Amino acid sequence: MARTTLTRTVLAAVAATSLFALGACSSDAGNEPAGGGETAAADDGVITLGFSQVGAESGWRAANTKSIQDTLTADNGFDLKFSDAQQKQENQIQAIRTYITQGVDVIAFSPVVETGWDAVLQEAKTAGIPVILTDRAVDSSDDTLYESFIGSDFVEEGKRVGEWVVDQYDGEGYKAVELQGTTGAAPAIDRKEGFEAAIKGSDIDMIDSQTGNFTRAEGKTVMEGFLNKYDDIDLVFAHNDDMALGAIEAIEAAGKVPGKDIKIVSIDGVKDGMQALADGKINYIVECNPLLGPDLADIAKKVIAGDEVEKRIVTQDGAFDQAGAKEALPSREY
Repeated sequence: MARTTLTRTVLAAVAATSLFALGACSSDAGNEPAGGGETAAADDGVITLGFSQVGAESGWRAANTKSIQDTLTADNGFDLKFSDAQQKQENQIQAIRTYITQGVDVIAFSPVVETGWDAVLQEAKTAGIPVILTDRAVDSSDDTLYESFIGSDFVEEGKRVGEWVVDQYDGEGYKAVELQGTTGAAPAIDRKEGFEAAIKGSDIDMIDSQTGNFTRAEGKTVMEGFLNKYDDIDLVFAHNDDMALGAIEAIEAAGKVPGKDIKIVSIDGVKDGMQALADGKINYIVECNPLLGPDLADIAKKVIAGDEVEKRIVTQDGAFDQAGAKEALPSREY
């Protein structure tokens, strides 16, 4: 892919606002901006990459952040500018505009939600800065606004969980509740879609579904509400392990046994979730690999070199029952 380097300018007021919002959480606050014109990569071979992370809402996200920060180092040819959006789209948009102002070589981010990105991505495109999506995709009719997406197939994850549930419990008349991820986020939308498609035609009855925003605390709160509202819940489908762990706390506080009285299925495969699975408190987990740093580094280097890259790179994810979790835990990286 040929890339033309353009002079990158943004209105000073926007730049000042963005820099203020970004500075407190940037990993290299105080460094001089790269500036417009020729990029740092062109000058000294170092790729300046601006990354906007969703937040720190879960164990999965912490592992994802660590993978990126451990991989995109000076030793690996990168100058990483990192920001935490605290699960707010407006913070990510400000961060991206700051990276445009700084004249970074590449912008990468994991979108908080699917929609509302076209304007800022067009600004990056106009500035000649390629964008790479990690973990979560965007909903846009113009796929020229980004170079590549790296992450899991969220629909397939939900489908795999649902297929396991049907295989294990169809015919039992189970009543299920769902702990959704952040409203509007790609994994929340897609995992719900995949699960519902898989249980369609079975006698698994989804009686309620609410967002727990991918956090343990909100997962617990929502599960407490479900338990107060219903006395016949058989199954919990959590969109991630942290919400499943919150549900475990609520179930135990209600005097019930998680994994037995109420079955729990989840997605992610972080250590705490895998330990709960090994302990029998969760019944099944489909993995979502957070270690995307090496893939991001590889794609960024190819984009800067002008090499063609795949538009969608789907990671390979495993799935675990209790025996599988016990076997995997000793060598688990996250």
